[in-house]
Amino acid sequence: MADTDVFIPALHKPTSLLPIARHKDALLYTIETSPVTVLIGQTGSGKTTQLPQYLEQAGWCTGGKVVAVTQASGPLPVAKRVAEEMRCQLGQEVGYCIRFEDVTSASTRIKFLTDGLLLREALVDPLLSRYSVIMVDEAHERSLSSDVLLGVLKKVRKRRPELRIVVSSATLQAQDFLRFFAGDDVDAEAAGGGEVGGSVGRIVSVEGRAFPVDTHYLAEPCENYLERAIKTVFDVHTTEGEGDILIFLTGREEIETAMEMIADRTPSLPQDTDKLLPLPLYAGLTTEQQMYVFEPAPENHRKVICATNIAEASVTIEGIVYVIDSGFVKLRAYNPTTGIETLTATPVSKASATQRAGRAGRTKAGKCYRLYTEAAFKSLPEATVPEIQRSNLAPTILQLKALGIDNIARFDFLTPPPAELIIRALELLYSLGALDEYAKLTNPLGTRMAELALEPMLAKCLLSAPTFGCLSEMLTIAAMTSLQGNVWFSHDIKKAEETARRRFTVEEGDHLTLLNVYQAFVTKGKKEARWCQQHYLNFKSMSRAVSIRNQLRRYLERFDIDVSESLTGPEVLRAGGRPMQERIRRCLTSGYFAHAARMQADGSFRTVDGGTVLHAHPSSLMFNRKAEWVVFTEVMETGDKKYIRDVTKIEKGWLVEYAPEFYRVRS
Repeated sequence: MADTDVFIPALHKPTSLLPIARHKDALLYTIETSPVTVLIGQTGSGKTTQLPQYLEQAGWCTGGKVVAVTQASGPLPVAKRVAEEMRCQLGQEVGYCIRFEDVTSASTRIKFLTDGLLLREALVDPLLSRYSVIMVDEAHERSLSSDVLLGVLKKVRKRRPELRIVVSSATLQAQDFLRFFAGDDVDAEAAGGGEVGGSVGRIVSVEGRAFPVDTHYLAEPCENYLERAIKTVFDVHTTEGEGDILIFLTGREEIETAMEMIADRTPSLPQDTDKLLPLPLYAGLTTEQQMYVFEPAPENHRKVICATNIAEASVTIEGIVYVIDSGFVKLRAYNPTTGIETLTATPVSKASATQRAGRAGRTKAGKCYRLYTEAAFKSLPEATVPEIQRSNLAPTILQLKALGIDNIARFDFLTPPPAELIIRALELLYSLGALDEYAKLTNPLGTRMAELALEPMLAKCLLSAPTFGCLSEMLTIAAMTSLQGNVWFSHDIKKAEETARRRFTVEEGDHLTLLNVYQAFVTKGKKEARWCQQHYLNFKSMSRAVSIRNQLRRYLERFDIDVSESLTGPEVLRAGGRPMQERIRRCLTSGYFAHAARMQADGSFRTVDGGTVLHAHPSSLMFNRKAEWVVFTEVMETGDKKYIRDVTKIEKGWLVEYAPEFYRVRS
């Protein structure tokens, strides 16, 4: 073991004190004798960190088998904690896997990964034969991938009776999960007076380790929850005892604003008070940045963790005593009519609000400040609508087809998605060329699109790039857009940062600007974090882009695509008489044609059908710029406005040229 990974036992509670320890033998017996175990365990019961270790000790990893644990909200913190408890280096006996990052080895016996990645593994190994036990953690969150994974596992189980499936869930849905796996057996058992799902599975309940939490509501609704959250931080800091604070917000921009507001107001605190240390926690952070929240606060400091809902269900962050709940979460909402998926701030469900409050009572009695009234809480929905009923299903259907599940309508979904979502997804995949007129996967395009760990539109751009003569450039653009806007240091653009950005600007839009940024980074900034600071670029994110690009390149090599790099600058290369930037823009149109919009006289954009008004995001180059037609990568909703990000100018004629099935010109 490396010297740097010194194990400090005092950091963690002895695992024998965790509630799950009392149930160890009963749990192992149930898993031994039942194909499916539904585990009801509150956060803090130790289920995610302890059960995989019990299984490993009980011999479920002999003969090279692996125990898999899927995590919706980032497997790294849990994997790190388990590796520390097992006193091994992360990536050896305990490993984790997220998109574009595989930290496992031949000796890995316990593997934490996202649901989506386990589905990808089924493409190569349809029976998931490496795994002896698969635990789907926090399945009640009903993410798109975990729902599909449960459907796939139900099929796998019929062919692999020795496989053990553990589904961890909140109380509400345990019966539903058991019924789902028991399927046809349920009616027979019910008729015979047996327990629901008895022969297929059992429900085991493990209490949580919770201290009382005092909940405080606002007397009147507040206008601006962000402002109110910061005021609450300072009230707690000046009047309450020690303990860290966790604020639930909706996304990266809000989190950055909150951290700046805290930093700006900290100097006004009395001299003798502890300092506040604001830290971010959201999905787009690098793995190292996510780990900072788990470090104990330095002396004379109180941590204020500004997080999205990923902190609702992740590993317990020690030291949190105060929770401030904005009452909102950003959810995906897909409109099948416009074909646009937005991220929209929506009131949380009662189940989420309860989960959030529970975060304050992990290590001692705590307090939860809800930035809404008690009446508002009572009117919240019980649970969030499952993602499968409100998402763009194109990526999911592409994956199911690649798994050999051709009849999507007959696939066993926990909750079937609305028919119009399926139809719209099939139409989009057909117009992208991934499916033929019989809705079968095309070869090689459809099969390759399913294998690339990219969203279908971007996968199409990358796979079309060789015909446009811009593969090297498109690889870079794909890697840069995968960073989801984490390229610059902050969203709050100061004068100096504006000037720095202008150096990289390409008139035609954001994608070409990102290409420029990357090329400058690999030629000048790769060795020097200082170069990135001078240009307000995020060094860690840029280094990640390099590694994502290498991985995508390896994928293409596996498909026998020639990936030899062109080292000539964009200006010099003019294959087929077209300048490089035009070829890139045409290539982007061939994938993103369904995300096209036309500029209006007032500077806003409208979708092709004229139905939706869109605005360029302030971080986009097209903010306050002219462009008649554009394509864009994503849409986000803030307040009552829909913003588009990663925007590039195109020509109207290209839409009909590259998507004749999607667009027809009215004569």
